[in-house]
Amino acid sequence: MAAKDYYRILGVAKTASADEIRKAYRELAKKHHPDRNPGNKAAEERFKEINEAYAVLSDPAKRQQYDTIGAEGFQSRFSQEDIFRGFDFQSIFQDLGMGGGIFESLFGGAAGGQRGRVRFDFGGAEDLFGGAGGPFGGARTRSGRGRGAARGPDLTSDLSISLYESVEGGERLVQVPTASGGFEKVQVKIPPGIASGKTLRLKGKGGQGPTGERGDLYLRVRVEPDPVFQRDGDDLRCEVKVPLSTLVLGGTAEVPTLKGPKKVRIPEGTQAGTALRLAGLGVPGAHGSRGDLYVRLLPLLPTRLDESSRALFRQVRQAGW
Repeated sequence: MAAKDYYRILGVAKTASADEIRKAYRELAKKHHPDRNPGNKAAEERFKEINEAYAVLSDPAKRQQYDTIGAEGFQSRFSQEDIFRGFDFQSIFQDLGMGGGIFESLFGGAAGGQRGRVRFDFGGAEDLFGGAGGPFGGARTRSGRGRGAARGPDLTSDLSISLYESVEGGERLVQVPTASGGFEKVQVKIPPGIASGKTLRLKGKGGQGPTGERGDLYLRVRVEPDPVFQRDGDDLRCEVKVPLSTLVLGGTAEVPTLKGPKKVRIPEGTQAGTALRLAGLGVPGAHGSRGDLYVRLLPLLPTRLDESSRALFRQVRQAGW
């Protein structure tokens, strides 16, 4: 997949605010929507690019990743499904007064009608919310209550979030099934510092019992792997390549953080593999403290040398280095 400049596609600066990005997207989406350009393949492709750019730049976590690793790195590491995860473009199109169904026909399964929903456990059910007895009929419960209980069964689902969301917290809009077979949108608050395997409880959003009282919905959090950072308890770790001369002579290097790139000082004679500690740039802890970010420095070695550069390295070797 070729690298794409999402800022250029939307015609905004890299410092554009969320409101500026939203305004640019609305104008371009109206202009290039296939309903207004029937049979125009160029407008259709432009429309796809506009929505892909907006899916990334309107999401703080994805935008941070894009700005940190660059367009080429982002495109090579994130699939279209990753890019569109969590977005309800059908509602966005409807707000713009345009048909929402066009999105699924253009992007297919990677961005279809299941986006923003959560997958529930139904004993043997083959479809997303089906199974015998309707949307809640075959649901497995956390507590083992059967259908005879006055209160409806508790449901369990998986919720995938980015590492950025797990560290900084945020909100997710998900669609959950109703007793009538439809769906309702629920805003889920993600607390800062949450880890994979933790559970979020949505009271009264589970299955419906005989008396009409609903059980609870439990969302098992799954933190998606991050291409830059790894979590180690309350700390974060990453690797950065710097020129060999910087390690030997000292200097500065730009390193990624979840709050944006940061320049750090590298002492003279720093050994390859040294980890620099950036205090307070890790994960929020349970008692208000915050972990650290450890940046492991790796030498960036030249792959092509001219004769003068070779002569310099020969001198270094003769000196015993």
